[in-house]
Amino acid sequence: QVQLVESGGGVVQAGGSLSLSCTASGNINSISIMGWYRQAPGKQREMVATIASSGNTRYADSVKGRFTISKDNAKNTPYLQMNSLKLEDTAVYYCMIQDWLARNYWGQGTQVTVSS
Repeated sequence: QVQLVESGGGVVQAGGSLSLSCTASGNINSISIMGWYRQAPGKQREMVATIASSGNTRYADSVKGRFTISKDNAKNTPYLQMNSLKLEDTAVYYCMIQDWLARNYWGQGTQVTVSS
């Protein structure tokens, strides 16, 4: 049974920073991609950032230059450093890990609220 637990969410003022991490437990074979997604009220879940096993990264246009994804392969842990946060970054943020069979595992989400 694979479990992902996000941490690091909270309330921050606009312009501030938060750092998210995701602790994985269970047997995950050959991770292909780690990533962060988010879902704002009334909106669909969207990709924020992903990092492949090769280290290649992808970012949503809306967060480029402000967010940085990184990973600890030994701990199967992705991180998301979020700087210069904006009101529109308010959402529930989800950790995702994809294995080599393209099976996706999701965390329960952590709330990030950016206040004015």
